[in-house]
Amino acid sequence: MSQAPARSAAPAPSAADASARAAAAARNAAARADEAAAPVAERTVYFGFDQYTISPSDADLLSRHARYLATVPNTPVRIEGHADERGSAEYNLALGQRRADAVRRTLSTLGVRESMIESVSWGEQKPAVQGSGEDVWARNRRAEIIYSAR
Repeated sequence: MSQAPARSAAPAPSAADASARAAAAARNAAARADEAAAPVAERTVYFGFDQYTISPSDADLLSRHARYLATVPNTPVRIEGHADERGSAEYNLALGQRRADAVRRTLSTLGVRESMIESVSWGEQKPAVQGSGEDVWARNRRAEIIYSAR
């Protein structure tokens, strides 16, 4: 009859191991808190031609901004909507406003106080890139998130 090999019990974690694990957990928690408290570097939401709906990837970006703003609830935010050069000046001002308002509504839905958000439109007046063509127009169809100091 063959016997199964004897198994040795795993050594009990030492106090030093437990202390190291606790310190690592604390560092990870602090890093997550620092990340939530840091302003989000990417501050531009892009839109399709004649569109003002928020894409899923931009919804994620806005969620990160909302998490940051939750850590600094009295920080005013201005959303500036822009359009490419196609269309009339009046139409592009209205489209830029719809884009800024879409970002404002999304941030508000995510818990940012409505009273801290201002939305404005520049229409085609402040292009990010000069010129014509689809690549240029795509970069000009945007809303920018601007943090203000009080």
